[in-house]
Amino acid sequence: MAVQMDRTPSLTGSDDCTDSGSNCSVPDTPANWSPNVVGEHYSIPMDEIALQPVMRASLLPGGLREERSGHRIPRRPIRNVCCVGAGYVGGPTAAMIALHNPHMRVTVVDRDEKRIRAWNGRHLPIHEPGLSDVVRAARDGLRPCMSGSGRPNALDEETSARAPNLFFSTACAETIADADVVMISVNTPTKRRGQGAGRATDMTAFEGATRDVATHSRRGCIIVEKSTVPCKTGQLIKNITQQHRPDLDFPVLSNPEFLSEGTAIRDLMRPDRVIIGCESTPSGIAAAEALADLYASWVPRERIVTNNIWSAELCKLTANAMLAQRISSINSILAICERTGADVGEIAKSIGLDRRIGPQFLKAGLGFGGSCFRKDIASLTYLAESLGLPEVAAYWEQVLTMNNYQRDRFALNVIAKLNNSLRGKKITILGYAFKKDTGDARESPALDVIRILLDEGPRSIAIFDPLCSEADIRYELSALPAGDAQDVVRVCANMYEACEDSSAVLVLTDWDMFKLQARPAPVKAQGMDSPMIASFSPSTPADLLHLPQRSKETPPTTVRAPVAANKLPEEIIARLQPEAECETGCEECLLARKTTSSKQRQEAMDWSRVATLVKEPKLVFDGRNVLDAAGMDALGFRLETLGRASIF
Repeated sequence: MAVQMDRTPSLTGSDDCTDSGSNCSVPDTPANWSPNVVGEHYSIPMDEIALQPVMRASLLPGGLREERSGHRIPRRPIRNVCCVGAGYVGGPTAAMIALHNPHMRVTVVDRDEKRIRAWNGRHLPIHEPGLSDVVRAARDGLRPCMSGSGRPNALDEETSARAPNLFFSTACAETIADADVVMISVNTPTKRRGQGAGRATDMTAFEGATRDVATHSRRGCIIVEKSTVPCKTGQLIKNITQQHRPDLDFPVLSNPEFLSEGTAIRDLMRPDRVIIGCESTPSGIAAAEALADLYASWVPRERIVTNNIWSAELCKLTANAMLAQRISSINSILAICERTGADVGEIAKSIGLDRRIGPQFLKAGLGFGGSCFRKDIASLTYLAESLGLPEVAAYWEQVLTMNNYQRDRFALNVIAKLNNSLRGKKITILGYAFKKDTGDARESPALDVIRILLDEGPRSIAIFDPLCSEADIRYELSALPAGDAQDVVRVCANMYEACEDSSAVLVLTDWDMFKLQARPAPVKAQGMDSPMIASFSPSTPADLLHLPQRSKETPPTTVRAPVAANKLPEEIIARLQPEAECETGCEECLLARKTTSSKQRQEAMDWSRVATLVKEPKLVFDGRNVLDAAGMDALGFRLETLGRASIF
C-alpha cells in the first residue's frame, strides 16, 4: 500500500536527503540557536508542518519497504547500540534495551571516568529501585541453569547462559564508529547566563555530542534524540551532520523519554507509550521502523506511536507542562481551603473520581521539583515568546509562579508560627530529595525553603534524607546567596539526631518512612516478582530475560519464597555472576562504613520518640500531607498541614 507523506516534514527539504550541495550552515552557538526558533533557520515553512502521525511503510518480502516514489529501503538489522551520556536517562534506558535484546551489543559512553567506573562497579552512580538487578543481568551476564545434579543442563545450556551485552566505556569515538544506532542522552539544563538565561535550554553538551556523532558515525547510522530538547532540534542535528559529513545522510529520529525518578525501571518496563518522530523520507521511515522493532522486543506494538519529528520533540515539553499544571492547579485551591476551612485532600479525592479528570498529580503540597518540570516549562515559555506568542508564554509562566508561591507561603508560615524569629532556634528538615525513592537533590523544594529560613538567622538547620548524599546536598546549597549556609546547615545521618532539641520539624519529602504508622502494616503478597520483570500477559520472567522455562519435570505446584520488592526471582539471582570486589580504598565503601546502614536509614520513624526529643510546643509542619492529624495530636504534636485551616 502506498504511503501518503505529503504533509510531514523533511529536515532537508528534499525527498531523498542526499543534497550535499545544499547550504546547511550551523548557527554560531547553541545560545543563538536554541531559544530563537524562527522560520528562516529551516528549510520548510513552519505553517506547512502537519501534526498528523506518520503512516508506516508497507513491508515487502525480505524486509524491504516500498515508498510512493518506488524506492526500496533495505531493512538493516540493529546489532550495535551506542548511548551517549551515562546519566539518569542514558544508563537505565540502555540497561533496559540490553536486557530485552540479548543479541545486541549496547554500550553507554561518557567522558566522566568516575561515572563510568561507578557503572562498571558495585556502586551505581544513581539510585533507582530495580536498576541494579537489570544492570547486573545485562552487564555481567547469567550463568547457565543447573540440573538437579548440580551440573549445567545440557538441553538448555545453549539458550539459558546469557553473555554480557551491556558495556560502559569512555571510548566515545570508537564506540560511535561501530554503532548502528546512536542515542544522544546528555544533560540539557537551563541556561545560566546570556540570552534567555534562566529559561532557554543550554544546548552546549548536546551540540558537542552531536558533533562527535557526526564526525565518527558510519554511513547509515541512525541518530536518536533522547535528551529533552527544544522543538526543531532535529534540524540542528541535520545541519551539524551535513557540515561535518556532507557526503553522507544520517536519519534523525526523536525518541523522547518519559521517565519519572523513583519509578524509572517500571516506566521503562511498562511504558504508556513510546514516541518515535521521523522525517518524511524513505530513510527516515525505515529508521523509525528499525527503532520500533528494537522496542517491540518488550513493548506491545500498539503502544509504539510514530509521529513527525517536530511533534515528537514538542510532546515531551507538553506532557511535563500538563502534569505540572495539575499540581499548581490543586495548590491554588489549597490556599483557598486554608482560608475557608475546606480540606484540600477531600477535594482532590472528590474531583479525582471524575473519570474526565482522574486522581493523578492532584496531591497538594510544596509543589513540583526535580530536574524536569521547571526546566521544561521555562523552555516552553521561552519557545512561545520566540515564536511571537506572549499570551501562551504568560499562561505557562503562571504555572511556575504558583509553584514558587507555594514554597514561599510554606516557609513564611513556619517563621510566623515561631513568633517571626528564628534567632537561636534549630530547624529540622526531614527529606531533601524532591520526591521519594530517589537520591536526586537537584531543584528540590527544600532549597527554596532553606533559602527563606536562612534569612531569619537560625542557630542551625539539620537535614536528614535516607538517600541524598551530603556531597550532593552541599553542592545544591552552594547556590544560595547566604555566605554562612554551609556553616549553619548540618546534614545528619540519623533522623533522631536531626530532630534533637529542634524548635520545629519540617517534612519536605513524602518518604514512606516519615508517615505516622500506629501499627505495622501487613505485608501484601506481590502478584509479580518485581516491577522490573512485571510483564504484559502472557509473558513470564523467563520470557522477559530471554531465558528458557524450567524443565517440565519441575513440579508446577512448587511454592517460591516471597521476593522482596524490586528483586529478581531467586532462581535468576542465583545465576547472576558474582560482583567483583571494590578496589582498596573505595570511597563508597568507606562512606558506607562511617554512616548508618541503608536499611536502618529507611526504617519507619518512631514519632513517639521524636516527641521526647523536640522542644515545646512540638511544632511539626507537614509539607507533603503524609501525617495523620489525629495521631500526631495524640502524641502531643502541634501539626500544621497544607490545605487545611490551622486550629492553633
